[in-house]
Amino acid sequence: MTADAGPVPFFTTDHRRCDAIWAEVEAAVDGGDNAAAATAWTRFDAAMRRHLTMEEEVLFPALQDAGMRGMGPIQVMLMEHQQMRAMLDRMAQCASEGDYESLADEGDTLLMVIQQHNIKEEGILYPMAAQMLGAKWPALAARLANY
Repeated sequence: MTADAGPVPFFTTDHRRCDAIWAEVEAAVDGGDNAAAATAWTRFDAAMRRHLTMEEEVLFPALQDAGMRGMGPIQVMLMEHQQMRAMLDRMAQCASEGDYESLADEGDTLLMVIQQHNIKEEGILYPMAAQMLGAKWPALAARLANY
């Protein structure tokens, strides 16, 4: 991930990283390898929660400071983040019970939500961020490096 390239490539690359880890979870579950599924699930859960937190703690406040307010894209993204966290929590419960088939089923639903969410972020929010944040991006990227 090249933080200095701007919000579009930074966050889009992180989306793809999360997608790749989910593919590892699916492959392990499909192969009946619960140990690998557990390991991949732990990485996926951490990656997803990290991504959501980076947006909520760094990107969204920066956009609000730059003038994006009201019931606009940020509010929609926050509501979707809440929905995704609830799904991740259900999946974590499945993992704690060793029920990786149910985890994968929940993950299929999560994947649909993520795909729709990412389209909005990559097509609307991140390009707006690139335009609105401009010269502020390097400082924001430095903060994101701490996640």
